[in-house]
Amino acid sequence: MRTIYQWLNEYGESHTNETNKFIHWICVPAIFFSITGLLYSIKLPFFIGERLQGNIAMIELLLTTLYYLWLSIKVGLGMLLFSGICFFLCFMAETFLPISLWLFCLIIFVLAWIGQFYGHKVEGKKPSFFKDIQFLLIGPMWLMSFVYKKLGVSY
Repeated sequence: MRTIYQWLNEYGESHTNETNKFIHWICVPAIFFSITGLLYSIKLPFFIGERLQGNIAMIELLLTTLYYLWLSIKVGLGMLLFSGICFFLCFMAETFLPISLWLFCLIIFVLAWIGQFYGHKVEGKKPSFFKDIQFLLIGPMWLMSFVYKKLGVSY
């Protein structure tokens, strides 16, 4: 199994163009949120408290957090925080948006992927996940690694 550094270095090889990087700062979190929202929309037959119905996003976020923690405890904790924010935003969107959460997230998902593919066209390289599907999980962690570097946090 590759280390976090190997994953991040290999992912970074197809993300060197500044325009593509900028697009990724917008689109990768948007895709992560939209997938969380789409899975949040698939309800399970239990409630946590009075208002929060169980959903598939709970399972997705648990599994992705375990993956991130396995690669790096520190980055995993950062991703846990980001996942929690996405989950909270899904709860708020479902509660207050005038359209359904799944439709809102589907629109974000499509627009963000259009942005991603445009960024890779500018870059002149295929998205990393064409090489290995696990790179879909590495993109958010790659961005988190920049946040950590900026804060002077090793991982």
